Amino acid sequence: MHSRISIKYDRPDTIRLDKYLVELKIQELYSRSFIEKLIADDRILVNNIPVKKSYPLNAEDLIEIKLPLPEPKDIVPQDIPLQIVYEDDDIAIINKAPGMIVHPGFGNPDHTLVNAIVYHFGSNLSSGKEVNRPGIVHRLDRGTSGLMIIAKNDLVQSLLSDMFAKRQIKKTYLAIACGIPDPPADSIETCISRSIANPRKMTVTDNGKWSLTHYKIIHYYHYFALLKVNIETGRMHQIRVHMAHKNYPVFGDLLYNSRRYVLSIVPENMKRKVNEFISTQMLRQALHAWRLQFTHPISGKEMDVYGDLPDDYLHTIAWLDQHFSVDNQTTDINMLRIENTGW
Repeated sequence: MHSRISIKYDRPDTIRLDKYLVELKIQELYSRSFIEKLIADDRILVNNIPVKKSYPLNAEDLIEIKLPLPEPKDIVPQDIPLQIVYEDDDIAIINKAPGMIVHPGFGNPDHTLVNAIVYHFGSNLSSGKEVNRPGIVHRLDRGTSGLMIIAKNDLVQSLLSDMFAKRQIKKTYLAIACGIPDPPADSIETCISRSIANPRKMTVTDNGKWSLTHYKIIHYYHYFALLKVNIETGRMHQIRVHMAHKNYPVFGDLLYNSRRYVLSIVPENMKRKVNEFISTQMLRQALHAWRLQFTHPISGKEMDVYGDLPDDYLHTIAWLDQHFSVDNQTTDINMLRIENTGW
C-alpha cells in the first residue's frame, strides 16, 4: 500500500528531478537521501516511466510519487502537556496546541499528539484507523489549534468514524479573515483536490471531493473580520482553501494567503505594523476548532464542548481591538459563546 502525490512540472526552465523535489520542501519528502531512495526503488515516475535522479524535467512533465506507508512500530510515550477538556471511560476531548503535529509521519517520528496521548492514556486507546495512530479519529492541521475527540477503544473508534461520515458531529471554528466577507454570512460549496502544481496545497477543482463550508461574521474590525465557520465535510485544508477561494483568506496563512495581500488591504500608515505582527507574532493560520456538538456514542449524552483560545490567538484579537476596532468595540469571546449558540 502507498499514498500518492502527483506534480505537474510547469516551469519554463529545465532542472534535475532530484534537485526540483528537494526545492519543493514537501513534508513527506523529508531528505535528499530519502528522495534518492524512492527514485532508485522506482517509486518516483515521470510520465509513468521510471527515471534516474538526474532526469532533466521539461514543461508539462507529470511526476508521480508513490510513498510507502510507515511500518508499524511502537509509539514512544512522551510527557507532552495536554489540555484535556473532557474525559470518561470511552472518549477524551483535548484542546490541541498550535504547532503540534497530530501523528508520526515522514520526517516527524515523535513529539506528536499521538506520543502525548499514549503517555497520558496508555493502553486505554483504540488501535486507530491507520498505522501508528492510536486513538485518532479525525485530524487538525499542524498550525490549527482546538478540539479533537480521542477514542479510548475500538468500538468507540468505529462509532465515531461512522458519525463523522454521516455528518452527525458538528464542528465549529473561529477564523480571522483578511477583508470583510460579503455577504456577511454565506455557504461555500465546491469540489477540492490536491494541487498538481504544488502538492503541499489543496485547490478548488471541477472533479475533486465535494466540500461545503458555512461562515458568519461575528465581530467586525476595519479590514478584518472574526468568523464563525461550520464545515459539513472535513476535507484537507477545507476552510483555508474556501476562504482563499472567495478572496478572504485566513490571517497568518502563508500557504493560501500572502504577506503582500494582507498589506494590500490596510492603509499605508499601518503596513509596517501589520508586517511586523505577522512576521513575529501570529506565525500560523488564525484558525481554531472552537466547538464540538454531538451525541455521545455510548452514553447518549448530548455533548457541547468549547475549546479555549490559545495565547497567540487571544493576543491577535487584542491587537486587532487595539489597532482596527470599529467604534472602539472590543471582542468578548465569552459573550460570543452566549450570543452565537445557534447558527
